[in-house]
Amino acid sequence: MAAQVTTATAGIRRGNEDAGTDSRAAGLLFFGVSAGFLMVTMLAASIAPGYDFHGAAISDLGVTAETAVLFNGLLVVIGAMNVAGGYLLYRRHHRGVLAAYVLAGVGAVGAGLFPLSTGGVHSLFALLAFIGFNLEVIGAAALLPGAMRILGIVAGGVGLVYAVLMVIGDSGNAAVFGSIGHGGSERMIAYPAMLWLLAFSGYLSAGAGRREDSPSS
Repeated sequence: MAAQVTTATAGIRRGNEDAGTDSRAAGLLFFGVSAGFLMVTMLAASIAPGYDFHGAAISDLGVTAETAVLFNGLLVVIGAMNVAGGYLLYRRHHRGVLAAYVLAGVGAVGAGLFPLSTGGVHSLFALLAFIGFNLEVIGAAALLPGAMRILGIVAGGVGLVYAVLMVIGDSGNAAVFGSIGHGGSERMIAYPAMLWLLAFSGYLSAGAGRREDSPSS
């Protein structure tokens, strides 16, 4: 009996250690996703000649000669990293949250492989990415305690509201964009989610994934 208890305890310990390792690895991946998106899009917008933050889409960076390879490659890389991070955290539990990570990742990869010049195909993938990233933030935040939960639900909610406004605006009602324009509205879809994901990466990398309130537990 004592041997059985010892074996079971060792198995639990190994399981906890594996979960902690997965959480920290996911944190690094999400840092790459969020920091990479924020920094590279900022740099690309600075490189692209005459880029208009107010009126241009983020995806215009993917059809500008000086930034196309950089931007489209970014989308493919962060899409793959997002799926990998979601898999590490949620492959055992909360498969619905994992589905949101996969949706966002597939959308980002597709938007990178099919740039804005491809028309409707790009728009579909970009919409999947916009919706997916905000859903994954809401889903992940709902499993966390305290401020991380509140901030994540607010960030994802803001992104989804602006996603609806984007659809309305792109359908011919540009007035819904208000003073921030198309470019600002698109960033309000992406940036709150990315900023929360950046905070989440620190939460995971600091070892929070080993606690009982871990999203992977």
